[in-house]
Amino acid sequence: MIVAGRKPALAMVVATLLCAALSSCNTYQPAPKAMAEATIQPYRLDSGDRLRVNVFEQAGLTGTYTVDQAGYVAFPLIGAVPSRGHTLPEMEKMIADKLRQGYLRDPDVTIEVDRYRSVFIMGEVGQAGQYSYVPGMTAQTAIAVAGGYSPRANQRNVDITRKINGRVITGRVSISDPIMAGDTIYVRERLF
Repeated sequence: MIVAGRKPALAMVVATLLCAALSSCNTYQPAPKAMAEATIQPYRLDSGDRLRVNVFEQAGLTGTYTVDQAGYVAFPLIGAVPSRGHTLPEMEKMIADKLRQGYLRDPDVTIEVDRYRSVFIMGEVGQAGQYSYVPGMTAQTAIAVAGGYSPRANQRNVDITRKINGRVITGRVSISDPIMAGDTIYVRERLF
């Protein structure tokens, strides 16, 4: 026996639960516009990048330095130099300006990235893990470095998590899209 008025309420509850269940299955997020824009911007330093710093005619200052977990480079004479989020020309100027303050008259500083921070490849690949980044890498070349796809892999697109302007963003991209140092690439399992 159904009491009048309960049938529509029960149908509403069932519909709400069904919508909630279906929406939790859909985790697809298209890549935000900022993700593609970040790949064409000047390279920004972060923890794990190793830099080759050359101070002209100053062998004691010339060498390789790593951006630490706090985002700084410990440099002789001038101490910790904030590096996270800065470009190479910005770093050259900061170091030269600090050296000019009582250490060198007219320092000529050049910086190159000696080793980029790693990329992380997870999911349905031969050997998930942490790998060296090489400029110009695409999601597909990164997957190849990780041993290729597993038999269950979705080979059409991947999810990439990237830090942009201090924010962590995740989106789904084509396997031909470029990746950046520090990215996490996740290869999903195919449904069928």
